[in-house]
Amino acid sequence: MAVKVYIVYYSMYGHVERLAEEIKKGAESVEGVEAKLWQVPEILPEEVLGKMGAPPKSDVPIITPNELTEGDGFVFGFPTRFGMMAAQFKAFLDATGGLWKTQQLAGKPAGIFYSTSSQGGGQETTALTAITQLVHHGMLFVPIGYTFGAGMFEMGEVKGGSPYGSGTYAGDGSRQPTKLELEQAFHQGMYIATITKKLKEAA
Repeated sequence: MAVKVYIVYYSMYGHVERLAEEIKKGAESVEGVEAKLWQVPEILPEEVLGKMGAPPKSDVPIITPNELTEGDGFVFGFPTRFGMMAAQFKAFLDATGGLWKTQQLAGKPAGIFYSTSSQGGGQETTALTAITQLVHHGMLFVPIGYTFGAGMFEMGEVKGGSPYGSGTYAGDGSRQPTKLELEQAFHQGMYIATITKKLKEAA
């Protein structure tokens, strides 16, 4: 049976979604792995989203909490709100109480990726504060560490991401993920898919 890696995310302006697409490519580069993109439900009214200048959502399917049980490994992505995950993703995780009670996600690996507006906007705190969600589910946090190599030490250009996971800077919204940030996202997908595969084969 194929190893299933679910990339589950919330993206308001498209930055997180772009990283998710690249993470999917990285995961699928590992033999025997099937990667799938999922969005979490939006909780803001269309009127509010319109005033915020948010574009229409893509056609990536919306996940329900119970569908998480079908995945072997996960990469969770979200933009930052005051140094923490966006409320939309937190609301989705708050709905996983049934899975928590039965510990259906326990032992499954999960990584984290994110987008912030500025360099001091939460590239590390967003991931750090999100780990508590994994802990209560008994999930195994899989950071990328410094496995991305020289790209982790790049000083010649602004680059999002950290040992916690891949990331990007949105700035005022006009900045898009750079080539290096996308390469890091691809690496994260490949890395967590490799670990997920090893864990499933050893089970």
